[in-house]
Amino acid sequence: MTKEELIKILQQYKRGHLSEKTVAEKIAALTFESLGFAHIDHHRHLRQGFPEVILCEGKTPRQAADIAVKIFRRSEPLLATRATKDHFNMIKRKIRSAKYNVLARVVTANEPKKIRYRGEILVVTGGTSDIPVAEESAITASMFGNKVEKLYDVGVAGIHRLLAHAEKLRKASVIIVIAGMEGALPSVVGGLVDVPVIAVPTSVGYGASFGGISALLAMLNSCASGITVVNIDNGFGAGFAASIINKLNG
Repeated sequence: MTKEELIKILQQYKRGHLSEKTVAEKIAALTFESLGFAHIDHHRHLRQGFPEVILCEGKTPRQAADIAVKIFRRSEPLLATRATKDHFNMIKRKIRSAKYNVLARVVTANEPKKIRYRGEILVVTGGTSDIPVAEESAITASMFGNKVEKLYDVGVAGIHRLLAHAEKLRKASVIIVIAGMEGALPSVVGGLVDVPVIAVPTSVGYGASFGGISALLAMLNSCASGITVVNIDNGFGAGFAASIINKLNG
């Protein structure tokens, strides 16, 4: 339930259209709902502006679908990350409007119908191998009601590709920079702009990349000021954080 929906309930009570008992029942339902294996946090939308997001990893397809239905039936945006095709197929049986992004491994439904915030979030990748993480970031930010632009495959191996889009970099309110290998791209972008840069190391790389640890350490040690780093392959976390920052723009 959103703040707007809560205000509407209170207005209906004030006008005499709802009884005290009905209002109490609706507010009580805002807390959480137990499914035995999970406690769904229905209060999260009211606290944070977005409902609980389902991490499908580690859940059976049926568990993910059961949680998804409870969120969907409240007409709230549905976002399920790290979903396999089996997760999606089970969710799709119960929610016909559900969509699946194969690259991002994300299931969505009840997408926002309008942009909520003025600023623009730009998602940048070093290479095409980083696109799956980038898509997870972009979809997350979009589901939160942000305008999202993408700039893919502009890594430091051909820096002229990035510089050719200087105007797009300057236009953004928040920039998510996703890179594997040596993880140098966020430092370059951070030195060109005056907005927050969220760096996402990916597990893409050869031998000594150590599954993304090399990129992670490089980003943590960036000489460019204003860079924040999330965990390896954490596109969702970057999209969430970028949305919170962009929300400050109104």
